[in-house]
Amino acid sequence: MAGAEGSAGRQSELEPVVSLVDVLEEDEELENEACAVLGGSDSEKCSYSQGSVKRQALYACSTCTPEGEEPAGICLACSYECHGSHKLFELYTKRNFRCDCGNSKFKNLECKLFPDKAKINPGNKYNDNFFGLYCICKRPYPDPEDEIPDEMIQCVVCEDWFHGRHLGAVPPESGDFQEMVCQACMKRCSFLWAYAAQLAVTKVSTEDDGLVLNVDGTGDQEVIKPENGDHQDSSLREDVPEHGKDAVQEVKAEQTNEPCASSSSESDLQTGFKNQHLNSESQSGCRLQELNAKRFVKKDTATYWPVNWRSKLCTCKDCMKMYGELDVLFLTDEYDTVLAYENKGKVDQAADRRDPLMDTLNSMDRVQQVELICEYNDLKTELKDYLKRFADEGTVVKREDIQQFFEEFQSKKRRRVDGMQYYC
Repeated sequence: MAGAEGSAGRQSELEPVVSLVDVLEEDEELENEACAVLGGSDSEKCSYSQGSVKRQALYACSTCTPEGEEPAGICLACSYECHGSHKLFELYTKRNFRCDCGNSKFKNLECKLFPDKAKINPGNKYNDNFFGLYCICKRPYPDPEDEIPDEMIQCVVCEDWFHGRHLGAVPPESGDFQEMVCQACMKRCSFLWAYAAQLAVTKVSTEDDGLVLNVDGTGDQEVIKPENGDHQDSSLREDVPEHGKDAVQEVKAEQTNEPCASSSSESDLQTGFKNQHLNSESQSGCRLQELNAKRFVKKDTATYWPVNWRSKLCTCKDCMKMYGELDVLFLTDEYDTVLAYENKGKVDQAADRRDPLMDTLNSMDRVQQVELICEYNDLKTELKDYLKRFADEGTVVKREDIQQFFEEFQSKKRRRVDGMQYYC
């Protein structure tokens, strides 16, 4: 017996102890995540009638549109109603997308919720995610061949997902940034480097305090400091290899073609930059012009951005034109963000969520309400006293202990009811 008790004791020490609070907190966290991703999308009606939805939860069906076929995306409701038994890829959320379910991309399937669809949705954008492949490595997620623990982060511009280790810069802690722009999108939207120096979570450079950050990092990089709108810092130019000087010239050419190019001299920057900033801003109203006058670093890395960074982007006429040409006008829309979508889902869910106890009480008469409240108070008191014994003894509450409590509680309830006397 002693040996058996010792073995049982050692086994209980090895078993992980999970408190009821832990279970409830984990359940609440999972529920909040589900509300955030799915709460902003309709689970019963196909979203096709809404046109290109600003942001919604999307899925791709590898059963209906396998690799080699045309990519297609389906809304949340169609994933339940039309593809419930199929193999689906969860795409999280994407912007400006119209449900494809049952259109010409689906050879043998008709949408049950909205069959009268156009053959194609020309405004939709697709990538490798629709075939379950992600990142620059074009691997599935989860990847059975990848043993390296790594989180996936979605680029806010192209909306592809990337391994943190493939972004060229170590991601900050997840709570320290709100959005990420991948390397390819930073290269295509090079104007963002001027903002990154001031706004990015990991700052690229700063002129005011005399620091240039990330210059000694690995990867391609150019340090830009305009003079009369076009100047490369000579102290760094000497260190650029021959094959990199062409890239520097290309970057300089890009900068002069961007809207609102700086016309400040280097002496202006050194002696009276703040006054020059006020004058230029009052004349042009362009913040990008101000930032382009400062020295900043361009690297082949992703960048990480805080909450509300989009509100700092210039919205002057020239910059808005540039955003349109680059197809990134959505960057000026705070409601485009995943955070805004998630918050909307949480608010909608909270409004729809009803308390079952209150619903039950409202359906009862006064006498029944009092009886139910008394039963609830009895249950709460007895459960508290029952669990207190385990706390005093320092023992773990097991599933069978909870089952035993409710069996005894029901037995006591029956005895109380059976023993009641009724009078006329």
